[in-house]
Order: sequence, then C-alpha cells, then structure tokens
Amino acid sequence: MDTTWWVLIVGAAAAGFVQGLSGFAFGLVATSIWAWWLPPQLVAPMSVFGALTGQMVAFVTQRRPLQWPRLGPLLAGGLCGLPLGVWLLPRLDSASFQLGVGLLLAIWCPVMLLSNRIPHITGGGRAADAVAGLAGGIAGAIGGFTGPLPTLWCTLRGWDKDTLRGVIQNFNLVMLAVTFVSYVGTGIVKTAMVPQLGAVAAVLLVPVLLGARLYTGISQEAFKRLVLALLAFTGLALLARAVHQMV
Repeated sequence: MDTTWWVLIVGAAAAGFVQGLSGFAFGLVATSIWAWWLPPQLVAPMSVFGALTGQMVAFVTQRRPLQWPRLGPLLAGGLCGLPLGVWLLPRLDSASFQLGVGLLLAIWCPVMLLSNRIPHITGGGRAADAVAGLAGGIAGAIGGFTGPLPTLWCTLRGWDKDTLRGVIQNFNLVMLAVTFVSYVGTGIVKTAMVPQLGAVAAVLLVPVLLGARLYTGISQEAFKRLVLALLAFTGLALLARAVHQMV
C-alpha cells in the first residue's frame, strides 16, 4: 500500500471521528491532513464524497427541519457559486490550494472560537445571506468546504443553535450532493478514483459511529474548541509551507 492510500485512510478516519463526536468539520479535518501530500484534484473529490457520506449518516440519525425561509437564500447563492468553484479546481496547483486552505483555517477557526464575543450582524437581509451561500458554494467545489463560511455567517447573524444546525446540515447535504454530481459530470471524478472513494467511505463509518457513541461522555463545546484550535495551527503551518513553495 503506497503513501497515497495511507494518507487517505488516516485523514478519513480522523475526520470521521471528529464529525461523529462534534457534528462538524469532516472536510476541514481531512483536508488539513491530505493537503500536505495529495494534489487538490484528488483531495477535493475525496473530501466532498467523505463529507457527503457523513452528512447522509447525520441526516438519517439526526434529521433536522428544513428552515426553508433561511435556507433558501443560502442555497440559491451556493448553487450559483458552485460552477465557479468547479471551473477553478482543475486550474489550482498544490501551493495555491495549500494557501487557500491555510487562509480558511487560520481565519475561520479563531473567529469561530471568538464568535460569542463578536457583535451580531443584522443588516443585509436575504441578499447578504445569498452572498454567504455563494462563498460556500465556491469553497465547497474547490475542496468540500461547503459549511465553514455559511456557518460563520449564520453564527454572526445570531441564529439560535437549533436553527443554525438545521440550516447548515441541510445546506451541506444539498450542496455536497450537487457538487459531487457536478464532479462526475465534468470528469473531475475519474473511474480510477472509485477504489479510493470506496476506501474513504468504508474507513470513515466506524470512526463516525464511535465518535457519536463517545459524544455523551465528553463536553461537545470543549472538544469543538480543541478541534478549532488545532485546525487553526494547522492552517498557519499550511500557510507557511505554501508561501515557502511560492517564494
């Protein structure tokens, strides 16, 4: 088994466990590992497929109401942003991809850690919500990061926890499914990737269920903060590596 397989397995297992325990961040955790060794053209479909599999498990076990009045603008923006992300993906090199992932982790994670202290944003209406969805669609197509930017925006909106979870879970499920179908349709997902996709799905299921089982014995908030802090440091390291490669 070569390095690519080991990296895929470790990333999928770690991301599946974190998603099962905390309910978020499969794409961020997996990509924070995969981006060091794998090209973005492989990382993106693996991340989207793994995150979609995890979201489907969550949908079956923890179904949330649609919250359509708030979900609609985000979805409209996300579906508009997706084609741009699909167009950009084949044109990204490893250094640019690492730079983008590093920036996302280094900015999003600290802001989420401090989100309770940041004033809520009330202006902009549905148009602003659609812009947040647009950003999620672009980021989702590039690396499977459909959730981080819309989650940050909804948090800054001051939505209560149940509303936020319902909106983001359904947004992620729809966007990841459409993204993966678009990958297949545009040839980003190749026949040669099928064994690797199967391995990612098989490897993540047990850690997802194990994480969900341990959920009752560990403070979700404390674990979430630990994961965000680790991802922030990973983002800084990826930034440093990307800048070094570009210089």
